Amino acid sequence: MDTFEWLNGYDPRFGLHQVDFDNPNRPRTPKRSAVYYAEIIRNNGIPLPKENEFLHGEFPKNFYWSVATAAYQIEGGWRADGKGLSIWDQFSHTPLKISNDDTGDVACDSYHKIEEDVEMLKSLKVSHYRFSISWSRILPDGTTSYINEMGLNYYERLIDALLAANIMPQVTLYHWDLPQALQNVGGWENDTIIQRFKEYAEVLFQRLGDKVKFWITLNEPYNTAYCGYGVGTAAPGKTAQTGRAPYIVGHNLIRAHAEVWHLYNETYRAKQGGLISIAINSDWAEPRNPHNQEDIDAARQYLQFLLGWFAHPIFKNGDYNEVMKTRIRERSLAQGLNQSRLPEFTESEKQRIKGTYDYFGLNHYTTVLTYNINYPAGYKDLELTSHPQPYWLNSGSLWLKVTPFGFRKLLRWIKEEYNNPPIYVTENGISERGALDLNDTWRMHYYRSYVNEALKAVVLDGVDLRGYTAWTLMDNFEWAVGFDERFGLYQVNFTDPNLPRRPKASARYYSQIINCNGFPDPSHMELSKF
Repeated sequence: MDTFEWLNGYDPRFGLHQVDFDNPNRPRTPKRSAVYYAEIIRNNGIPLPKENEFLHGEFPKNFYWSVATAAYQIEGGWRADGKGLSIWDQFSHTPLKISNDDTGDVACDSYHKIEEDVEMLKSLKVSHYRFSISWSRILPDGTTSYINEMGLNYYERLIDALLAANIMPQVTLYHWDLPQALQNVGGWENDTIIQRFKEYAEVLFQRLGDKVKFWITLNEPYNTAYCGYGVGTAAPGKTAQTGRAPYIVGHNLIRAHAEVWHLYNETYRAKQGGLISIAINSDWAEPRNPHNQEDIDAARQYLQFLLGWFAHPIFKNGDYNEVMKTRIRERSLAQGLNQSRLPEFTESEKQRIKGTYDYFGLNHYTTVLTYNINYPAGYKDLELTSHPQPYWLNSGSLWLKVTPFGFRKLLRWIKEEYNNPPIYVTENGISERGALDLNDTWRMHYYRSYVNEALKAVVLDGVDLRGYTAWTLMDNFEWAVGFDERFGLYQVNFTDPNLPRRPKASARYYSQIINCNGFPDPSHMELSKF
């Protein structure tokens, strides 16, 4: 235990147990290391935990295997054929906002490379392809006052090429690239955006809905609200002076999603027969010390602020979770405000929002360790800190550590928290930076580990997982870090004006997983299949 450490007094602490020297009873609390050492003693060493053992098995029949992209990250053609400006066009042309002042003006030039992109998808053997539609390519000023037929024609040709290859389209309506014309009147802070989004969605349902059977309304609304309108690290680059703007944006995103879901449900579902929902991003939050209640509470608070912000209203009761409501109200009053910075839904809005899903779309990459911190009053709403374990494997992104165990835990948490919804993983992948290397063994390891944890969630935990999507098809414009970080299964040579694509080793590996529908037991199959 922590003790009197000679000349240094009580400052250095070597103990396996913490001693509270401020308490006359000197209570002892086991640290994580005490639990770990006890396990070593009990096991007479360090055996591989059962949950870490590789599981051989297959996913359910008709499991969706997909790969994803986003319009601004791959399309290029930023002014082609009547396209209007988006907030990412504006943001990336603002000096010092993007690494190397990179832009998505050309990106992977997918606007002119439908055939090449579909060939890559065919090689991967995916059953589905998730891509997003550029709102300003269809509606240059964000409204239906003018529909750009040439922009719409690009997506019609892409969808037709996919269907001809027996690949089903999964279409995201909004992947962060709001028309700049709408941002000029407040963007997602202005609640007129709800009607604009509904009108935009209706154009797509009318024109593409007979061929698209899987829709995603919004991609990662947390990042739109927090990164775009809170800290300003993403377009439109706004920083919230009072801390209220991200919550207003989140409020409007939830209401916009609900309106579009109802539009599809009431007007188009019977005829078109598709699914529509939302893609929410979340890390898994692991308590720094799983035996410390404060750390356990911090992990739950993290999940409720990140995933629960949007999932609780949609998948539970139409309203924000109590963790957020209580915390933000307390922090707002401590700031001297007379009401919470978190807006309230009316009773009719709660009824309108509740249950507006056909599945749970999940974007997941990594895990963080969480523990409680008492910040000064009014400083921030999330009164905890999070960081990775130093020994977790790195990636090309500072925020992304290889932590497959968290994937299974998060899937199980969603099952238990939201009454076992059908889940589609809509993004999962790993980045690299630095020298180009087609032999990306770290990415193969990532996919092997993470997909296997998803299999455990299905087979061992009874999670209703119906599809998995790798991020991403090819190296592309990675938002604020430009082309520095690369997530692709295919390498793109950005120094060659033809932007040729070449498969990395991970592309072949992912196609093997798809071909086998998981990880069949080698003792039950011919080795020639590998």
